[in-house]
Amino acid sequence: MSTEAITSFSQLALSKSILAALEEVGYESPSPIQAETIPLILQGKDIIGQAQTGTGKTAAFALPLLSNIDLKQKDPQILVLAPTRELAIQVAEAFQKYAAKMKGFHVLPIYGGAEYGGQIRALKRGVHVVVGTPGRVMDHIRKGTLKLDNLNAMVLDEADEMLRMGFIDDVEWVLEQTPDTRQIALFSATMPSQIRRIATRYLNKPEQITIKVKTTTAETIRQRFWPVSGLHKLDALTRILEAEDFDAMIIFVRTKTATVELTEKLEARGYATGAINGDIQQNQRERTIQNLKNGKLDILVATDVAARGLDVERISHVVNYDIPYDTEAYVHRIGRTGRAGRKGDAILFVAPREKGMLKAIERATKKPIEIMDLPSTELINDNRIAKFKQRITDTLANEDLVFYANLIEQYQQEHNVPAEEIAAALARLMQGDAPFLLQNKPLKKSRDNWDKDDIPTRGRDRGRGRDRGKRRERSAKDEYAKPEDGMQRFRIEVGHEHKVKPGNIVGAIANEAGIDSEFIGRINISDDYSLVDLPADMPKEIFNDLKKVRVAGQKLNISVLGSEKPSRKKDRKSKDNRHKDSDNQPANYKSSRKPDHKSANKAKKPKDKNKGKSKSKSAQRPGKKGRLSLNK
Repeated sequence: MSTEAITSFSQLALSKSILAALEEVGYESPSPIQAETIPLILQGKDIIGQAQTGTGKTAAFALPLLSNIDLKQKDPQILVLAPTRELAIQVAEAFQKYAAKMKGFHVLPIYGGAEYGGQIRALKRGVHVVVGTPGRVMDHIRKGTLKLDNLNAMVLDEADEMLRMGFIDDVEWVLEQTPDTRQIALFSATMPSQIRRIATRYLNKPEQITIKVKTTTAETIRQRFWPVSGLHKLDALTRILEAEDFDAMIIFVRTKTATVELTEKLEARGYATGAINGDIQQNQRERTIQNLKNGKLDILVATDVAARGLDVERISHVVNYDIPYDTEAYVHRIGRTGRAGRKGDAILFVAPREKGMLKAIERATKKPIEIMDLPSTELINDNRIAKFKQRITDTLANEDLVFYANLIEQYQQEHNVPAEEIAAALARLMQGDAPFLLQNKPLKKSRDNWDKDDIPTRGRDRGRGRDRGKRRERSAKDEYAKPEDGMQRFRIEVGHEHKVKPGNIVGAIANEAGIDSEFIGRINISDDYSLVDLPADMPKEIFNDLKKVRVAGQKLNISVLGSEKPSRKKDRKSKDNRHKDSDNQPANYKSSRKPDHKSANKAKKPKDKNKGKSKSKSAQRPGKKGRLSLNK
């Protein structure tokens, strides 16, 4: 069966429990990469998937791997390597969602910055799927807490990103610890030579899948997005509906359930709204679309499948209430407006964790998407007042009011109440419990400021986070300013010439060294080195781990910055002897890492599975709990 003929997940040989879970969440049809990849993985073949972020690749590997899983086997059967903790959590959540009908299923995300104890206990209890960052996965393998003897499949997610972040050696080391019989799925947006080399060396006769997305969008369509972290989606949508001058609108959501729920909420707010999805009968669908065409409906809430081929001349706006899973779906969605040379508007809601998808859409369409100005509270309130007054005018002109006028006159005489007070009471009665005017003000954002949210603003005092974020952008001339109390300044051997950004440094230190990101202070980037403020009297185990962390392909080789003016010349010997610090921790220092004295002294990576395993208990100190536990 060709991929063009696959329009439903039920056409794929997925297990009944997986299909039931997909039905429950309302997924209707597979994306191109899912249609091509799922049959191959079900057959046990190794694959190379070249696809951009947002093409639906997580489901492409998770659904078939879950269909083949043995729930009775408690040792890890699937291992997914991801470049960042955020992606690891996201993939683990996806596995949990797709396995909702699989009783007794367990998935565990493991990453730096979370305590070892909880992860070790979960691994001992038994997990079927492990999703982790390379550094933390290596740690668990070396400790002997993660055993891969019964591993059936391994996934390398965003392999080129792991290469860019300097993890490729770690990835290869992990690959060498896996059984030769395991299945491998490698996904990468690009295929640099090092990724090709890994594929040639470790994959067994892999099938190549390349997804080329449609990149053309009509020049007549204005594209805007709104970051939904500041306001709830429904609140933001309500403001847009009140302020935008639209004729008819399609609002796209991901699931069939969401079409019904959102339609009900918009109808309750007075909008003429209808829903179409894959469960609605064809005659009902045609009737709804006809109502949209003739003006009986102004808003249509739809899923991607239900809206295929839809061409209604009235549609002036397309709102992506839920961001699409792949860039091609986005192009198809916004193509419902701006047809035949007409102007159209496309609005996209983007949550913080969906920034990557926004950038993928921009890359695919080769167009920047501007951040929109959400209508102000004042504008919304002015519009509401104007509409209220217009309703009074229309009613006075078109209605027979004699009966009501007599009724009001009678009430006025009986209660001796002025007419304007009676009118006010009637207006209040008509309005109900919902406030007439908005009270809260919308979050104003510029594209530059929103993009900088990728750079965490940290500090022991969260209230100073914004100020700390500004200080991070200062030039090297501020590098001699005294660190804050409880902090110490360190030098790392990566700088502008390596194209590093503050976010890269924060992410690498937080993910791989186990220092919670709120304890990473000021960062100053120079040409060939950078300075970063970290907690004073940092334990030697964490210090040694930081030396081996890579950022932008460079080892940090961290060293304590002396009180003298730092030289730009790289003096390895002098720096290596600077950190004769105490093992004591200051009272205000909290790390989410439990140091392991043996792992701290690992100078070389073991060549086999048994080397480097610690038989004694590692020294421990209180740590912070991980942010996510997906074990039932």
